[in-house]
Amino acid sequence: MATWPIEISMESFNEAWTLEGETFWRSVFEMHKHKMEIKNPKIAIGNLEKIFSATFTLANTKGFQAMSLRDLSRETGISMGGLYAYIGSKNDLASVIEGVLRDTIDEIIGGLSSHDLEPLQCLRAIVYGEIFAMEKLSPWYYFCFMELKGLPREQQQKTLELELRFEGILLDAIHCGVASGKFVCDQPELLASQVTAQLQQWHLKQWKFKLREIGKQEYAQFVFESLLKCLQYPADGIEGGNETAAPSSEDGQSD
Repeated sequence: MATWPIEISMESFNEAWTLEGETFWRSVFEMHKHKMEIKNPKIAIGNLEKIFSATFTLANTKGFQAMSLRDLSRETGISMGGLYAYIGSKNDLASVIEGVLRDTIDEIIGGLSSHDLEPLQCLRAIVYGEIFAMEKLSPWYYFCFMELKGLPREQQQKTLELELRFEGILLDAIHCGVASGKFVCDQPELLASQVTAQLQQWHLKQWKFKLREIGKQEYAQFVFESLLKCLQYPADGIEGGNETAAPSSEDGQSD
């Protein structure tokens, strides 16, 4: 049986990547431990989950800029002294959140280059992989883009670079397809920006898609097929090559 990214489905993605549970929080700990006083992962992992989950809750209810570490202490049940053993400031929280998204994009989307995929396969994996991954990390994604104005200037720049990082990976795949004669595109930069904006719509406007009963698989397929039309890729080439993903049993309404 084919695996991700040859097999494009939520099931194959979940088998390849773990973005939840203890494994995921251990990776967050590994990223942040050099700034923490607590070095024992058995103690730290559970509290990190509490801290970041509470951060997302407070950011959604009162805004990250208005949130204080005392608010965070009350929400998590961790004392102020306990919090300082994990984070030095609110900026540390924002830095880790951006870092988790950056590493995820680099590993899952940027890592596609190591699979020697055809341009069409690569574009498909980029579109579906971004939707699958960022949906798993929805609170992290939403925080980065909705709290951008309240972040320090340096952090704002890193978040903007995150978007450009993904766009650059997409642009490289388009250029590769054009160079091989598979695609035709006069304005690849604009096309990459358009696709990035379409994906952002999915993550930031979930209420709209729930209202219209559009699931992630349907939306991913729409974005992918719209992209191929812009690249003048023949529709029969998609169907004949079985390049559209089969419906996933986990598809339907997004959480």
